[in-house]
Amino acid sequence: MFSSIAPLARLNPFYAPHFQLVQDGLRKRTEPAEAPSTRRSLAAASAAEDYSCEYGSLKFYALCGFGGVLSCGLTHTAVVPLDLVKCRMQVDPQKYKSIFNGFSVTVKEDGVRGLAKGWAPTFIGYSMQGLCKFGFYEVFKILYGNMLGEENAYLWRTSLYLAASASAEFFADIALAPMEAAKVRIQTQPGYANTLRQAVPKMFGEEGIWAFYKGVAPLWMRQIPYTMMKFACFERTVEALYKYVVPKPRSECSKGEQLVVTFVAGYIAGVFCAIVSHPADSVVSVLNKEKGSSASQVLMRLGFKGVWKGLFARIIMIGTLTALQWFIYDSVKVYFRLPRPPPPEMPESLKKKLGLTQ
Repeated sequence: MFSSIAPLARLNPFYAPHFQLVQDGLRKRTEPAEAPSTRRSLAAASAAEDYSCEYGSLKFYALCGFGGVLSCGLTHTAVVPLDLVKCRMQVDPQKYKSIFNGFSVTVKEDGVRGLAKGWAPTFIGYSMQGLCKFGFYEVFKILYGNMLGEENAYLWRTSLYLAASASAEFFADIALAPMEAAKVRIQTQPGYANTLRQAVPKMFGEEGIWAFYKGVAPLWMRQIPYTMMKFACFERTVEALYKYVVPKPRSECSKGEQLVVTFVAGYIAGVFCAIVSHPADSVVSVLNKEKGSSASQVLMRLGFKGVWKGLFARIIMIGTLTALQWFIYDSVKVYFRLPRPPPPEMPESLKKKLGLTQ
């Protein structure tokens, strides 16, 4: 029975380090010794591929942040029509009964141009969020990895991805909150404002600066679990794809083949992201539409069934969105010749402790 369960357990990206260490150790006793550790492999690859900067340098972080701006800003703006319908389904389910009905009603009332409402705050807000999300993720991943040490960073790498992404998203949501609030007002309150220039002064006049930040706590509730799943699931899915699906090591894959793996892993991660973060997304949409309501009041009023309205639309949107974001982000790294560490490998020091070296 154990032999039938073990292969499934190894595919789980969140299984315990101890179990993983035992399984890796059993497998590697019968296999040739692996390549050097990640850092040494990266250093060797850096010399061979002539990277444009050092891993962990200020230029590296800056270009990663720029990749985040492009990946989040462009993709979120591209799906504004779907996001608009999703938000309207959440705040007025009686009027907007389904995705197709939502599109039909919106076009009938506002014309085709009405589907683009909220594109400006979407582009600005999510560009700022992408800058912080991807830029700070690289910062915190290296920082926490150095704090743990090479061996623990390998053994607890899933926890490392979770902690680094949560820390990055905390700051990213503060950057996103003002534009997200304006976007929801434009999209879900007909007649309130048609443009960002109309919405911002009106919101400030009615509620002051609080109008732009009252949704930051629900944003944290939505985005932090979403981002933790997005990064941890992506990192472990990439690792699993190269280990169990791709028939050759990443070092032997072309840049195009590597980007295909990135896209597939991104889509898988995106589906889980959508499910984890959807209830909080529903609360944010309703909260930013209404004056004087709190997150707990909105949650109580929506109930269990209400918070899952629009989930199918969100799965389509977030799955595609996440896959494209990772594809664009990785493409930026390739274009600027940034260091891209290979999938993690057991450090040499840990192999020696386990007697796995020959």
